[in-house]
Amino acid sequence: MSTQACVVWGQDFTRYDFGVGHPMAPLRIDLTARLARSLGVLDDVEVIDPGVADDETLLTVHDPAYVRRVEQLAADPSLADTTFGIGTDDVPAFAGIHESSARIVSGSIEAARRVWTGEAEHGVNFTGGMHHAMRDRASGFCVYNDIAVAIQWLLDQGVERVAYVDVDVHHGDGVQEIFYDDPRVLTCSVHESGRTLFPGTGWPADTGGPAAEGSAVNVALPPGVRDSPWLRAISSAIIPVVRAFQPQVLITQHGCDTHEADPLSNMALSLDAQRHAMVLMHRLSHEVSDGRWISLGGGGYDLVGVVPRAWTHLTAIAAHAPVDPATSVPQEYAEHVLQVAGSEPPRTMGDLPAGELPIWVQPWSMGYNPHSDVDRAIMATREAVFPAHGLDVWVD
Repeated sequence: MSTQACVVWGQDFTRYDFGVGHPMAPLRIDLTARLARSLGVLDDVEVIDPGVADDETLLTVHDPAYVRRVEQLAADPSLADTTFGIGTDDVPAFAGIHESSARIVSGSIEAARRVWTGEAEHGVNFTGGMHHAMRDRASGFCVYNDIAVAIQWLLDQGVERVAYVDVDVHHGDGVQEIFYDDPRVLTCSVHESGRTLFPGTGWPADTGGPAAEGSAVNVALPPGVRDSPWLRAISSAIIPVVRAFQPQVLITQHGCDTHEADPLSNMALSLDAQRHAMVLMHRLSHEVSDGRWISLGGGGYDLVGVVPRAWTHLTAIAAHAPVDPATSVPQEYAEHVLQVAGSEPPRTMGDLPAGELPIWVQPWSMGYNPHSDVDRAIMATREAVFPAHGLDVWVD
């Protein structure tokens, strides 16, 4: 019997831990699970706690020499150098780094398996979304690319079209690079421009390899973008291409480091805008892929104020039991956060007052504004990729 949604979670996922002071502290996912449980969100889903992905699975995407090196460092972190991107400030080695990273991969594959086989309509892995990891090296806090391995698993099952949409503030460079010349995979990324933010990639002209023209879609936004323009970029540059591609499975990455409070980026979004994007992706899955939707976490470094609320919303939306942004954060949860983090979480599940909701998003049909930095970014993407999909650059 099919369940509405499955959610990947188990306490062992907090072992993905780069140490004290690192921005990607495991506290963020622990608090996410606690908040979701406190609000009853996990009562509406099937919680799955998979094991560790084996080498054969990892090698469908990653190079053997790289996997061997990660396994060596898991046993002896003192061997770390920067040859494979591990041993840097971003990706320091730690005991068990292989097992912890491979567990995240296993979670995304299991979510994909259940969605593809019909055991669950939607799958959520908020511990995943490691979009910077490359075939042969770690990058940007990411060791193994769980997204790419899950996509490859789907392709190996005979799936002909997978669409991947990344709304993290950073460009989804690893996933794009791995599938850049594969016409079966559409990779879409809305991110802060590489001129001002890591990893310095993701330009509108990057549209796919020779065998897959139009398979990569990149919207490079200026810093400081707020809610409505950001949502306009998603609606006007990404969603039309996904609709034209007609994927059999939709995978989305919901890094919440676009939030105005995030310490590592320059965007200015509210939690409500991030939630709205989740709703859009959920609706899109029912429109284009018969509801086959796998949603993942990603970046997000406001550990108390943003990440737990954002991914609790993601889980609730996948469960078809969305949480109203006006909902109060449970007192027992707030007390726990104060005890472990030394600060209180926000009082409600949203940022904006009721009078500012819903967020109004100007559709592309209302016209292109050449004086707007955001509109120019959207138009650059539309001009670069829309013709490859038979879409009109000017018309919705």
